[in-house]
Order: sequence, then C-alpha cells, then structure tokens
Amino acid sequence: MKTLLDTNVIVRHLTQDPADLGQAATKFLASADDLVLTDVIAAETVYVLQSFYRTTRPVIAAAMRALIAMKSVTVEHEGILLHCLELYETKRIDFADAYLGAYGEAKNINTVASFDKDLNKCRTITRLDPANQDTQ
Repeated sequence: MKTLLDTNVIVRHLTQDPADLGQAATKFLASADDLVLTDVIAAETVYVLQSFYRTTRPVIAAAMRALIAMKSVTVEHEGILLHCLELYETKRIDFADAYLGAYGEAKNINTVASFDKDLNKCRTITRLDPANQDTQ
C-alpha cells in the first residue's frame, strides 16, 4: 500500500526531537514499504530544518539525499529534486528558487519570471525581470 510521507515524520527522524517521536519515526521509515515523498513535503522539510532547527545547507542536503536513497521511499521527481538539492547547497539560493532552476532545466524551460536576483546564479536559466519589461 502506497503511503504519503508527511514533513513531521521526516523532521522527527532527522532531528530525533523529541526523542520518543524521533525513534518512532526512524523505526517506521526503516520498516515501511512504498512511502511517497512529494516535492512539496521535501520543500517544507528543508524549510523547517533551515528556519526552525538552524541546520546548515550541507547537512540538510546530505540528510535529504539519504532520505531519498532509502529503499522504502519513492520520490515524485527524483532527478529534479536531487539537482535542486545540489543548487541549494552549492549556489546558496533558496530551495524554491533552486527547484525552479532544476525544474526548468529538466523540462527545457530556460526562462524564469522573477524579481529574485539569486536566480542569476543558476547558469542554465535566464531570469526575466518583470520590472524591466515593456508593458504595451
């Protein structure tokens, strides 16, 4: 039976906070079959680890890669998510912006409309700044 995986189970497993729920989450992840990790839940997990737990990018990226590699976990868009983690970690851009870059590259959409100049760090996409466009 496929089961969607929620952020709180992942965060408890990765942080072991609180210890009893952390142990339960780890045991569940090790014994479950057919867990589905969606892109939204991956993004929320990164956000919680970074904002609430103040975890560093390299640690978050490594933890998410380990989660993706678990036999019990399948990922909605594995290649995109792994590339996103690479951009997030190495280019030091927000996870959502890294996802846009990785998604655009995978889908051959090489332009992103955004005011966020950090997207310029993604060499495979062009940032289209709406403030610099003619409106006629």
